[in-house]
Amino acid sequence: MIMLIIYILLAIGIIFQILGVLSLYRFPDVYTRLHGTAKCTTFGSIFIYLAVIVYGAWFAFSGNPEYAVLSIHTIIIMVLLLVTNPTGAHAIARAAYRSGIMPKGAVVDMLKTKDKVARK
Repeated sequence: MIMLIIYILLAIGIIFQILGVLSLYRFPDVYTRLHGTAKCTTFGSIFIYLAVIVYGAWFAFSGNPEYAVLSIHTIIIMVLLLVTNPTGAHAIARAAYRSGIMPKGAVVDMLKTKDKVARK
């Protein structure tokens, strides 16, 4: 039963990772590509990490306490991913905007007036 849960978590994670790759090719501009890849890869990685955590906890409770370290390290990595991935995507989007790359099909740019006020 536990292995079925692990396989389901891995399958969901892989599906979201594939969706992240497809969004990189499918979407028209840097902002929508960043949105698709950052969201999908973060969500996919969470499910893969949850599979590793369940695997480590299962072996830890089966009599192999060294696998508990695997689960603890994976939890720490998951928290760091949840902090750094959105932050990195935001930094890339901000750098793209400041370098003059506009979103495709943008009609109104609300950041243009805010950006001019912030620079003064």
